[in-house]
Amino acid sequence: MGRHSRKGPLPKGAGTEDASGALPGAWETAGPGGGRRRRPAEQHAAAGPGPGAPARGGHPEHHEPGGGWGDWETGGGPRVRTAPAPAPAAPRIPGPRREFVEAFDGPATHGEPRETAPGGAGTRDGRGVDGGDGGDAGTPEAAKGGRGRAFTGVAAAAVTTVLAVIVAGQVTDDRTDGVGSQSAGQERGAAQERPDRSEGRATPQQEADAAPVTPAPTYEQLMAAQFPIDPELKGPGKFEAVPGLDKAPGKGRKVRYRIDVEKGLGLDTGLFARAVQETLNDDRSWAHNGAMTFERISSGEPEFVLTLASPGTTGVWCAKSGLDTTVDNVSCDSASTERVMINAYRWARGAETYGPKAMHAYRQMLINHEVGHRLGHNHVNCTTPGALAPVMQQQTKSLDVGGVSCRPNPWVHPGN
Repeated sequence: MGRHSRKGPLPKGAGTEDASGALPGAWETAGPGGGRRRRPAEQHAAAGPGPGAPARGGHPEHHEPGGGWGDWETGGGPRVRTAPAPAPAAPRIPGPRREFVEAFDGPATHGEPRETAPGGAGTRDGRGVDGGDGGDAGTPEAAKGGRGRAFTGVAAAAVTTVLAVIVAGQVTDDRTDGVGSQSAGQERGAAQERPDRSEGRATPQQEADAAPVTPAPTYEQLMAAQFPIDPELKGPGKFEAVPGLDKAPGKGRKVRYRIDVEKGLGLDTGLFARAVQETLNDDRSWAHNGAMTFERISSGEPEFVLTLASPGTTGVWCAKSGLDTTVDNVSCDSASTERVMINAYRWARGAETYGPKAMHAYRQMLINHEVGHRLGHNHVNCTTPGALAPVMQQQTKSLDVGGVSCRPNPWVHPGN
């Protein structure tokens, strides 16, 4: 059996004769075209080995006497090594896969030996499988050579694969870059050639910038304006407190109050709350010379609740204190309740005595007059013609009382 696929050294005792009668221990150089490679004769292989000499197959030679290479005759002539004794054949061990070796072995030229197929079954010369024993394929050198070629083939295949991947990646990148650049260039060219449909059209931001910006109305402008409302409006009679806290700015007696607004009026509750706080704490009002200071709260226990309500609801709450406000659509202090009622119609539209151009002053008078009742002040009429009417005069109804005509006045202390 051939040793083409066996790995490792020759097993012990595998030195059987081949077809030519030569032993593996004494390799010879075969003539050309023999199909088998043989190691050149060594220094001491001139004479054939003696029969029955022991041997160590597959190990390096040791030329000391009595070694594994047999005994040496010590006659008068030259020393001759005896042949080692034959040993049983070892099982075949598979060698490297032939696919890798064949892939990187060049074609055999004329006169070169043919390598045996796996298992030593024959040659791979393309002419079929012969019945040879594989020649010297079973030698250690042949096995090492086969493994070397296999490893070389595997390494070459790996290097080739890596190079192919790198080259393919570069080609792909080049093509991709070229296509991307070309596409980008085409798109840029098309964008330059094709006019934008929105060109010349103003953007929303430009339209917003171009549109005239109307500033929000100031407090003074709102206080001077009139607001639409039905003089016969009667709301649901439900109120909401204006949230927030306006601290008392002065050092006099602190008077806490709350502002309630009837639901569904459609009036600016913030404007109403600011107007009340600024009017009451003005030095021309009841806070004159630090006599008192007013603080608006939205929770807790107030001294009174200043209530903005529809004409119908105002009439209901004023009637609880025996007052009729429906005749002239006026406001009142419902003394038997916690509420000081401000008629929303008068707040929104004013009165003829002040006219539409004095809405701000009228609203200040309306607040001071009704809160004055809650503070304990009764009605006072004008006594000097052409003088400023007292703030506690019913200025909503008339500025002419008993033949004395006075000028409108919103303040408790108007001279300051």
